Amino acid sequence: MILLFCGLSGAGKSTLAHSVQRRLYQSAVPVEVVDGDPYRARLFTDLGFSRADRSENLRRLGFIADKLAAHGIVTIISAISPYDEVRKELVACYPNVKIVFIDCDLDELQRRDTKGLYRRASLPDDAADKLQCLSGVNDPFERPSEPDLYLHTRETSIADCTARICDYVLCQTAVARRRKA
Repeated sequence: MILLFCGLSGAGKSTLAHSVQRRLYQSAVPVEVVDGDPYRARLFTDLGFSRADRSENLRRLGFIADKLAAHGIVTIISAISPYDEVRKELVACYPNVKIVFIDCDLDELQRRDTKGLYRRASLPDDAADKLQCLSGVNDPFERPSEPDLYLHTRETSIADCTARICDYVLCQTAVARRRKA
């Protein structure tokens, strides 16, 4: 199974991915997190933030996730994944991809601003440190049209979101095992 956690920067994708990973490990479920930021920084340094590059980034993450999932590892892709078309492409290309929309209101994300991105995006256009391509602010973010799971991190605690995701994974894996039997 591949869980594609998508949502704006600061919504809680990585936090939830690692929380789910720890909880599923306790249930003896093998899990790997494929976090977009470190993969981009270490392996995909050739990619920028154009629409084409963001789409290619997700395709590469999906390829890696599929290789892990083929070995029975629940794989969580944690990436903004701003374009519905590419998310649907992953669902069509790989078996058992589930879209998990990690939502949060923009005002809350600006308040959290864990990486300083929202502050940089709000700078004047002529500022040297101006961020020109922040998804959901000055670059598009297309909300998933039909997510398999929807979580709102301003309204629901990390613990409750983690529990919902883990329950979903355990239910899906139990169904898959029954089908094979």
